[in-house]
Amino acid sequence: MTRPQQMTAPSLTLDELLAESPWFSSLDGSAQRQVRGDASERAVSMGQMLGRHGDRQQVWFGVLEGLIKWSITAHDGRTVTLGGQLPGSWFGEGTLIRKAPRQSDLIALRDSRVAQIPIATFDWLRSHQPSFNEFLLIQVNERLHWFMGNVAAYGLLNTDSLVARALVGMVHPLPNPRGERYLQLSQEELANLAAVSRQTCNKAMMHFKDAGLIRTEYGGLVVLDLPGLQALAQ
Repeated sequence: MTRPQQMTAPSLTLDELLAESPWFSSLDGSAQRQVRGDASERAVSMGQMLGRHGDRQQVWFGVLEGLIKWSITAHDGRTVTLGGQLPGSWFGEGTLIRKAPRQSDLIALRDSRVAQIPIATFDWLRSHQPSFNEFLLIQVNERLHWFMGNVAAYGLLNTDSLVARALVGMVHPLPNPRGERYLQLSQEELANLAAVSRQTCNKAMMHFKDAGLIRTEYGGLVVLDLPGLQALAQ
């Protein structure tokens, strides 16, 4: 299996992100103009916090470029990674709906760019655009289902399966709506998402390559057999 062109990580403009977002396409014309006028873009350097635990979040996020990690850090320094967000995805709606401080940190695992929809616009859409609420309901339900699976995974799965689940998570439509099978993802980033050591992640990747589940490329990897990875991750 080959990719016809050199693999590059996706990078979207704000207009491109909105155009391919189902929730935006379902809005009426005046609502679309309101969102476009209120939306802004922000650059986040690798390692920089996009949001901190305890912050009062004021915007809804969409990923234009890069990779954003959700994580929770305990007082003793231990970290639990909740997942990652790739270009094309939107996140942070739960915190805005709850109107409560953030319960996790948002960290850029590489230089990234995000779109920002102000909370006032977000709330206005919820009040005036039924299709937007339908999108949020589906998205929140999908996220809850995935997080429930993660709770079971960390108690029941071996390390190979945890790495497989992290890969499956990065191809899931929730964080990866563009359906990219090529992931510009280093082993260090994948280990971070799987909450395993880099050495453990490397061993799992070798097993996946030998089984024909993935192929590594310079600067990333290609998921060749998603059903095979999903079977490992259950």
